Amino acid sequence: MLLNPTRLLFLSSLVLGTLLTISSNSWFGCWAGLEINLLSFIPLMSNSKDQFSSESALKYFLTQALASSILLFSVIVVALDSQLIFSFTYTSQSSIMILASALLLKVGAPPFHFWFPGVMEGLNWSNCLILMIWQKIGPLMLLSYLHLPSKFTLFIIMLSVMTGSLGGFNQTSLRKIMAYSSINHLGWMLGALCVGENFWVTYFMFYSMLSFIVIMLFMMSHISHINQVFSWPNQSPVFKVGLFSSLLSLGGLPPFIGFLPKWLIIQGMTESGHLFIVIFMVFMTLITLYIYLRMGYGAFMLVNSQMKWNFHFITPSYLGQFSLGASVFSFCGLSFTSLAWIMF
Repeated sequence: MLLNPTRLLFLSSLVLGTLLTISSNSWFGCWAGLEINLLSFIPLMSNSKDQFSSESALKYFLTQALASSILLFSVIVVALDSQLIFSFTYTSQSSIMILASALLLKVGAPPFHFWFPGVMEGLNWSNCLILMIWQKIGPLMLLSYLHLPSKFTLFIIMLSVMTGSLGGFNQTSLRKIMAYSSINHLGWMLGALCVGENFWVTYFMFYSMLSFIVIMLFMMSHISHINQVFSWPNQSPVFKVGLFSSLLSLGGLPPFIGFLPKWLIIQGMTESGHLFIVIFMVFMTLITLYIYLRMGYGAFMLVNSQMKWNFHFITPSYLGQFSLGASVFSFCGLSFTSLAWIMF
């Protein structure tokens, strides 16, 4: 499907729109890049044979169109206020907050997250991957340009980690669980913006790699709902360890590699005097880890339903090799965290 010329065309324009957004020297150029990105992603989401994907595409288009309208309005207000591109010295804080709210609506951050889980539910795993990772690059990069009020940023951070943790608590769809997990990680990325621009880029790289691994394992094993984890005992032990370790690494459990970016943000925010916010973020992340542990319960705690002499330890090579690579990548966290401790 990736070799489809039409799909390649829209993927190319999707990348082009994001590159235009992050490399433009004016807010109007950034807005144009976001629009190219939006108009490229809508055809990728739509599927005439699947009603749910078409519904998700319509929800996504309406939400992004509203966010683009607010963004364009706020850009005009900011330009009239400051008369300088990317200069906010004389710009009112209310204009900046409206602009930031439009970007937060585009990325699906609370309290503007109402569309994100529903859109994720109707997409296939490959489009979920694009929505969770690639579609966040442009808005987050633009948010890093803004000098947001600290109280506003901290409020969004606390709301994001709380919504991401509690929202996924009673979900049975893995797509919605991953959507709320993405919202939780978005709170950590916004926390990284409070520490420094390089910190959010580092966190986003780790988040992208771990999300890619988890979603690829879901896609290869054709798992879509949490009740399907009860069939995990019939899967290869390599697959079970790979998926379970990747989930725990995505949740940030030490000593997995996903703990390293969280550790850097905890250290930076603590030094900045936001100790209470850090404690709240860690507590909410523990709830997310409980969700991941519940997903892995069926794989490791239930008795195998097959007889021992009929049990097959070998899975198709592509799934087994990818699971093994995921396990190695996740378990490398111990050495990485030890090295980071020595360096920092």
